[in-house]
Amino acid sequence: MAQSMAYNQAAGLSGMLKKGHQAMDGLEGATLRNVEACREISTVTRTSLGPNGMNKLVVNHLGKIIVTSDCATIVKELEIEHPAARMLQLAAEAQDFERGDGTNLVVSFAGELLAQTEDLFRMGLHPSDVVAGFGKAGDKLMDEFLPPMADLVRPLGDGKKAEELVRVVTPVLAAKHLGSEDILAPLVAEACLGTMSATSAVPSVESVRVAKILGGDISQSHVVHGFVALRGLETALTSAEDAKIVVFGCGIEASATEAKGTVLMKNADDLKNYNKSEEKKMEEVVKSIADAGVKVCVAGGSVSEMALHFIERYGMLCLRIGSKWELRRLCVATGATALVRLGAPTPDEMGHCDSVMQKEVGGRPVTVFSQSEGSDTGKLSTIVLRASTSSVLADLERAIDDGVHAARTACKDGRLLPGAGATEMELSLKVKAFADTCPGLDQYAIRAFGKALEVVPQTLAENAGLDQGVVIAALGAAHASGKASAGVDIDAMGVEGATGVSEETSVLDLYATKATALKLAIDAALTVLRVDQIIMSKQAGGGGGM
Repeated sequence: MAQSMAYNQAAGLSGMLKKGHQAMDGLEGATLRNVEACREISTVTRTSLGPNGMNKLVVNHLGKIIVTSDCATIVKELEIEHPAARMLQLAAEAQDFERGDGTNLVVSFAGELLAQTEDLFRMGLHPSDVVAGFGKAGDKLMDEFLPPMADLVRPLGDGKKAEELVRVVTPVLAAKHLGSEDILAPLVAEACLGTMSATSAVPSVESVRVAKILGGDISQSHVVHGFVALRGLETALTSAEDAKIVVFGCGIEASATEAKGTVLMKNADDLKNYNKSEEKKMEEVVKSIADAGVKVCVAGGSVSEMALHFIERYGMLCLRIGSKWELRRLCVATGATALVRLGAPTPDEMGHCDSVMQKEVGGRPVTVFSQSEGSDTGKLSTIVLRASTSSVLADLERAIDDGVHAARTACKDGRLLPGAGATEMELSLKVKAFADTCPGLDQYAIRAFGKALEVVPQTLAENAGLDQGVVIAALGAAHASGKASAGVDIDAMGVEGATGVSEETSVLDLYATKATALKLAIDAALTVLRVDQIIMSKQAGGGGGM
């Protein structure tokens, strides 16, 4: 105790803290290091922004290879250790959870905001002045500059019309998988409409599932209003119409006793009767299920040969599903309750399906539980995806997930903004004009904020192979002359005399997604800038620090 109280003043902070800790403070030691780390992570993700964004090949700690341009997946799979860069990762994850799209905007804009601060610090501005300027610019942007931009585009009309959903979903899918949006957008719209009920006009993200089947072409993908199990039936019968379904969370087999027992048999008759009694018991169970009107049995565990024999005898179908999550989704699709006991179900515990059928897709047997139009049994849609490689399938699944989130957001808030960097360029000009009206030192920070907003059109042009200097100059001139919907034309590469600017862009962004992304990026950047000291304890297990 006496030793721990003996504080060596000459040793400073290191004399007060445990041996092995790390401490960095001041502008050079903490702030600029944080800015540099955040700029690095935004540089990684920025090249994946937009329809022409490049893919990243990430090999995670388990050796799994992930090929994607989806920012949320990239930052999630990168094992980021730097605490400031982790803040951008958390902001991207929050955006993905809340809106499902716009994660790259969060990381790229926050990284560019922080990169702009380096010049401000060299000019002699204090981090407090920069934080005040960014805060003032952010408030002005969110409260006054962004809302009027929504008046430039016709909002989403009736969310229950397929063409309206396709209009909203297409740009989101194009940003993830350019060239596939015309095929995927109608599928996403149809799947979302299939999950809407009479009372709720908002699609449920959990109710749109994806069944990935390797082989074939993306054009062979289709929507099933119901559930698709990626395995065939156990029985010889392969179809049933207007079927009652029972779902067992356990296997369909004779239950084993908990304690070990010994059966003493004195002659051959004992052996015969022993087998017969087990058969009789199993037949009673299967007969009681069949007498309840059940046509399809689904087991969560193994199905014994004896049980399968009697299921065949009584003309029922049998499917085995190993995953409890898949079993739960089937229950949602059919309205069934998963039973933990083997026996006849009550009418409330049974589910219903209009058609159960085994099909062969790409040489693989699948079982399709489909509901007819207007059925109220279960609002679940499945998109059956076809593609040539597993990495393309996984990337298409991520794109569809973003599309479904976009449809859900649009049904809640139908306001839209001009895309292709048009909104950011218009906001940039307004913020710079606002900076000219501010008398204090924070005007430099506000101007840098406006400059940082140009990162979106600049990156879109760069990723499309255009001359970013020419594009930004032409785009700035178009917006200065009052063309608020002018955006980057990514198809202008190699076209003679093209400026790379579309005066009335057809690309649309969701207002709610954009507003959330900008807010999260500003908050993350301000949090990083407010840090003036980093103190890290010695890692458990003797690992190194930053």
